[in-house]
Amino acid sequence: MEALSLKGLAKVYPNGVEALKGIDLTVREGEFYALLGPNGAGKTTAIGIITTLVNKTAGKVHVYGHDLDTNPAAVKRCIGVTPQEVNLNMFERPMPTMMHQAGYFGLTPRQARRNAEKCLRAVRLWDERNMLTRTLSGGMKRRLMIARAMVHEPKLLILDEPTAGVD
Repeated sequence: MEALSLKGLAKVYPNGVEALKGIDLTVREGEFYALLGPNGAGKTTAIGIITTLVNKTAGKVHVYGHDLDTNPAAVKRCIGVTPQEVNLNMFERPMPTMMHQAGYFGLTPRQARRNAEKCLRAVRLWDERNMLTRTLSGGMKRRLMIARAMVHEPKLLILDEPTAGVD
């Protein structure tokens, strides 16, 4: 099954800058795929489009068969994303961060707690679950962002700059 399909994906910004020009890409379920390129090549723009944060100029995007144009909510449910920059609430603790994220995807409190524990253990942050996020090391914050992206058990995980600052 196709996890991700891009056909003719293009993005031209209002100032005329062409960030993406007719990208075709298919990633099958179970595959790992890396977008590599220099700064300004459009990698983050492509991720922004796939995750519904950036509007495309042209092309088609399907995530597990869901069309981004006609069913963006279904696309969002299938995706977990870790952005390039740390975007955590520094005055919150990891466990509430995980619970809030799970709630955005409609998990029951019981399921949210179970998934949060599973994800925090997977990234070796279970012992830090009650520490203030601002006290975590940079690498721990990156791992918390990865755990947060996985808490709703997405079918597709997208990591922008996945190795930046990870311990």
